[in-house]
Formats: sequence, C-alpha cells, structure tokens
Amino acid sequence: MRSPKDFFKAKALGAPEPLREIPVRPSRMIHFFNPGNERMRTKIPDLAKRCDVLLGNLEDAIPADEKIQAREGLVKCANEVDFGDCQLWTRINSLDSPWCLDDLVTLVQEIGDQLDVIMVPKVEGAWDIHYVDQLVAQLEARAAIKKPIMLHAILETALGVANVEEICAASPRMQGLSLGPADLAASRRMKTTRVGGGHPGYLVREDPAEGKDDDARAVAQQDLWHYTTARMVDACAANGILPYYGPFGDIKDELATEDQFRNAFLMGCVGAWSLHPVQIDIAKKVFSPPVDEVKWAINVIEQMGDGTGTVMIDGKMQDDATYKQCKVMVGLAEMLAEKDADLKEAYGL
Repeated sequence: MRSPKDFFKAKALGAPEPLREIPVRPSRMIHFFNPGNERMRTKIPDLAKRCDVLLGNLEDAIPADEKIQAREGLVKCANEVDFGDCQLWTRINSLDSPWCLDDLVTLVQEIGDQLDVIMVPKVEGAWDIHYVDQLVAQLEARAAIKKPIMLHAILETALGVANVEEICAASPRMQGLSLGPADLAASRRMKTTRVGGGHPGYLVREDPAEGKDDDARAVAQQDLWHYTTARMVDACAANGILPYYGPFGDIKDELATEDQFRNAFLMGCVGAWSLHPVQIDIAKKVFSPPVDEVKWAINVIEQMGDGTGTVMIDGKMQDDATYKQCKVMVGLAEMLAEKDADLKEAYGL
C-alpha cells in the first residue's frame, strides 16, 4: 500500500508536483467538437467566447479511419486558437483501443501546456487511473510541462459505478466524473436505446380507486439515472472533485434537455455535456443559479452574520445548515459573475 505521505509527490522525476486541490472554474457546459473537421475548427474562436469548456473529441463519434486526423487537428487547434478563459479538454480513446497510447504521447508532448483536462472513457476502477496517471507524469517530465494535467473519468460501465469511490480517490489529478448514460445502459443491459433522459415506460402509477378507470389513474415518468447521478455526486463531493451530467441525445427536445440538466444541477452537478450549439445556452442558463435564489441567499448570509444561531426571514427559519446552503449558492454566483458581466449585474454583485 502506498504511504499517504507519498500521495502528493510527483510520479516521475521532473514532472510537476500534483495539485493539492482541484481548481474550481466555470464549467457549466463541456462542448464537444470534432477537431479533425476543418470547417468545425474555424468555429472554435467564436465558440471559445461562448463556452466554459471546449473538448476536442477523439473517441466515440470519430470514425476509425479519422482518428489520426482528429488528433492532429486538435494539436493544430490548440496551437493556433486563443482560448481566452475557456478551458481546453480532450477525450482520448479508450484504454483498450489501439489509439489511446498515441493520443496521450502526442497530446501531452505537443500541447500539454495548453491542455487543462484529459477525459478518460470507460474507467472501471482505480487501476485505470493509476495507469494514465503514471504515463502522463512521465510524458510531462519529458516535455517539461510546468502545470499538472488533470484527469476526468467517464462513468459508463456497471463495474465503474461499483468502484466509483475508489476511482474518485485514485489520483490527485482527478478533476471530476461525467455520467455516460448510453454505454452504461448497454453495460447494465438496460432496455433503452435513448442517450440520457427519461423513458416513457419507466413509470410510477397511482393506486387503483373504486369507481376509477385505469386510464384515469395518474402516472409520473421517472428518471432512470437518479441513483447513479446521486452516487456519483456523493463520491465526487467526498473526494473534492466535480460531478457532471453527460450527454442528452435528443437535440431537438430542448425542453427535456433543460429539465434533465436542471435535475442534475439541483442534485449537485456543476455542468453537463453539450453536443450541439443549441445546448450551450441551455447549460449556461441551467447551471447558473437563479437570480432570485441568489439574492435570497445573500440576504440570509447578511442577516445570519457569523452563521451561528437562528433567524426568521419571511416566516422561514434559517440556521447554520441553511447558511451553508446559501454560501454554496452565492459562492457559485460570485465565480460566474467574474466571467459573465450580465450575471454580475443581475446578481447585484
């Protein structure tokens, strides 16, 4: 067993020292793009002004015969585009693929200083993170990278969910987790072909009542991902890293996208994946706390003073627990206000 005293030592001679805390920056949307598509690359400068995170995708959605082109396109994009305060991430190919090793070697050595986070798909246990952690440290040392590159795992297998706590604690590089509902559904043998969201067959039905037809009994569609999202959020919070909802595949259904994103936001997720530009503004809206709630939270904090004791505000009791809830809301609002002048004005900060 590795000594806790060694946990924050660099894993390769010359690699940067690991982070003690994961920096929390706006990441309301992780917007995916195909870096091998030249036409799409021309849109990146404008997207960087709209997005908190842009992710060059090398894995799913990239055909096998275009993998190298996508990797080379990401290097070109990173070297030519000014991303400003927009983070640059990548999703590498899975660890069992023939492209993963070259993804890591090329990207760390050629654009390691520009790359904030490497997203690792289909992580099943701490062993996967240990492998990537060690290899990235060696490559950072070779390339004289000064800032450690963070890792982000996608939760998309049943074994990964079973080991989620160990995955979160596997390395100081761990930045966060994303829910990968489509692959996870296949891994669990769930009977759905949807990418995220609810399912019309997953229902709770009102009990029968005398004289009431079955057709009149109320039903409510349930969320297939509630358990997994909750477990992911707890594992991330316990380890000081960040949870994200993954993709919502029905691009046309903007209302359901917003609903699913909001469920994730309320449960503790800090952002979600954006697969199409229309989802950027949805994520920006949902993962920015509502103005009225921020103003209410500011009022509670001002009246609570040092956060001890209780006060009554508009007939509602506020104590140290609600004070902490309000601090979470205001802290997020303050961070987003630094990036977004419109939000700063709206929040009154």
